[in-house]
Amino acid sequence: RVIPVGTTALRVLETAAAAGHLAPWRGETDIFIRPGHRFRVADGLMTNFHLPKSTLMILAAAFMGLTRIRRVYAHALARDYRFLSYGDASLLLPESRP
Repeated sequence: RVIPVGTTALRVLETAAAAGHLAPWRGETDIFIRPGHRFRVADGLMTNFHLPKSTLMILAAAFMGLTRIRRVYAHALARDYRFLSYGDASLLLPESRP
């Protein structure tokens, strides 16, 4: 299993696998991961709780699905989890991978 720690690591891995397989890579990425993205590398994601309507929240929704990520965030809010860089972390695992 590959579980990137952080959204930046996820974006880099997905960029490095853009050709269909993970390969050495050097450069910058402008990948914008949104619902419908076909993940090639990541089996999970360790990340912080992000602000609603942010690009990072969109990435989390792409990974988990909108319904599931809403449930995760409702749980976090109900229990006063902390958000952003110095807040609580979450391990996001998709229900299934094609």
